[in-house]
Amino acid sequence: MITNLAAGVQAFTSNVFLVAGDRTVVVDPGSEFDAVAAIRDRVDDLDAVVLTHTHPDHVGNLPAVKDAFGVDAWGFDAGEPGVDREIGDGDALGLGDHEYVALHTPGHKDDHLCFYADGPEVLFAGDLIFANGSFGRTDLEEGDRPTLIESIDYVRETVSEGLAEMHTGHGPSVTTDPYHDVELAAQAARMG
Repeated sequence: MITNLAAGVQAFTSNVFLVAGDRTVVVDPGSEFDAVAAIRDRVDDLDAVVLTHTHPDHVGNLPAVKDAFGVDAWGFDAGEPGVDREIGDGDALGLGDHEYVALHTPGHKDDHLCFYADGPEVLFAGDLIFANGSFGRTDLEEGDRPTLIESIDYVRETVSEGLAEMHTGHGPSVTTDPYHDVELAAQAARMG
């Protein structure tokens, strides 16, 4: 069960996905709203926080969530504040009831990860790819358009054309042919 805890929140925050199941995790705790209360409204405990990347809108609530639930944060670079455990490209980790593979996808930020489960065909795309072929900004520090294009291509080549759900860092999740949105992002990023 995947729930966006930031849906309807009027604040500078990313989407915040609660993935409940065998290993209940939050993918990106967001910022500037009470994520702890939102989590507690739905589950009693958390097993971990998993980060797509460490931009402030994705990790502002990280200290509060880690403290409230006594959990570690998993991310690409343990040198980043708040990241306790590193996840490398190709590493597997449990989110909810499924095993996901981490895909290192820099271009928006150097420590950016996407997470893909081939059984249920679910992708957490972070700020790499958005609905309707939009893609992550490259005008911030560590942003780089050619690297972003390579990362989108990596995701496109890794996920199945039968992708069922794509949960993005901002905006709506895509549940109708999300692979098409990945292809559109690959094309659009090359045009800019």
